Amino acid sequence: MEREKLGSRLGFILLSAGCAIGIGNVWRFPYVAGKYGGGVFVLFYLFFLVIMGLPVMTMEFAVGRASRKSVIRSFRELERPGQKWHLHGYVGLAGNYCLMMFYTTVAGWMLYYFYLMLTGRFQGADASGVSGIFADMLGRPGLMLGMMILVVALGFGICSVGLQNGVERITKAMMAALLVIMLALAVHSMSMEGGAEGLQFYLLPDFSRTAQAGLGETVVGAMNQAFFTLSLGIGSMAIFGSYIDKGHTLLKESAYIAVLDTFVAIVAGLIIFPACFAFGISPDSGPSLIFITLPNVFNHMAGGRVWGTLFFVFMSFAAFSTVLAVFENIISCGMDMWGWSRRKSCLINMALLAVLSAPCVLGFNLWSGFMPFGEGSNVLDLEDFIVSSVILPLGSLVYLGFCVSRYGWGFESYLEECNAGDGRRMPRWLGGYLKYVLPFIILFLFLQGIIGKFSS
Repeated sequence: MEREKLGSRLGFILLSAGCAIGIGNVWRFPYVAGKYGGGVFVLFYLFFLVIMGLPVMTMEFAVGRASRKSVIRSFRELERPGQKWHLHGYVGLAGNYCLMMFYTTVAGWMLYYFYLMLTGRFQGADASGVSGIFADMLGRPGLMLGMMILVVALGFGICSVGLQNGVERITKAMMAALLVIMLALAVHSMSMEGGAEGLQFYLLPDFSRTAQAGLGETVVGAMNQAFFTLSLGIGSMAIFGSYIDKGHTLLKESAYIAVLDTFVAIVAGLIIFPACFAFGISPDSGPSLIFITLPNVFNHMAGGRVWGTLFFVFMSFAAFSTVLAVFENIISCGMDMWGWSRRKSCLINMALLAVLSAPCVLGFNLWSGFMPFGEGSNVLDLEDFIVSSVILPLGSLVYLGFCVSRYGWGFESYLEECNAGDGRRMPRWLGGYLKYVLPFIILFLFLQGIIGKFSS
């Protein structure tokens, strides 16, 4: 069966950026940036994005483009006889499933909140009323299962139409709409009375806040955000590398994707901080920011129902762009491993993911007694920890080792693939850094994530 190809370079960039751009850009980046001194944190973040995120992204793309296979078969295609790098393919596929086991639930929340905003359900609700709506949703397993299944069905339905006609066409439209809606929301937030104070808090370097949080904490926070924002290590980027030609260097393509991802993260802060400061509401982190803090802000705002509806359209698109990208990776694994047609792979995986995603939904209600990390934790926290703190960093180490080690694909083979085409090339002199420094940075992040989880 001839491998499908993306219809355009723009499609590749937007699909890859859509995979990287997700809910974390909005509910984590602005809060962390504010906590660690605004502009100080952003500068550290950009530095680590360039020295950590970009090189590993080029490696994932290189493995995908050279092999023309999904994560399950790419290493086997490129490794030498007797090597075992291909075993990571199974871990990578497990990581894709595990990510979607909780991401589909959260994407369902976005769709439900879009419906609530559109129908005016928040109008007249005070702060406790808004909190009550979120708690009510979490306490209704039937509702949440229905929304999760809707996300799974919509995602695989779009993927079943084909790579170009389904995934690429829909993602292009969603990403274009996402960027337009974000800019409109940001302009509106920044024009509010009192919004300037929020902008100063967010963007002006504040070394006193950095000192208060601790310089070491700030640096580690920036490293974490820069690394995990790109969803590297599970082959969700490599799959799109397998669908493109050698017209452009992979460093050039990776830079475009990192810029788009960073743009969305920074603009999210331009929406959130001015709006929160204008109404004297403290910006929070995590789900409470999106589902409690911001609906309160929209309630205070003139035309808040319209702006709130637009915000949850944007959030739904951000979530769906990731869902479609990861679903595509899962589908292609079925096609590569067992020779399934695209439609058959979609149907089987749709049923499988609907079942696998149920524990996350039930963890908030019927199974709420299961607290893997102590009081207040749930199934979602466990699944997120497995993906973000274990599989992503270790998977990135595998891609790095495979591309730079003489016991893997090798630095020369990686460099040749990475630098094929027009555009900025990965310099050969970086080889020492990639072989002997970057692995220890990623290993440090992995250990720091594990120790931080179990020592807090």
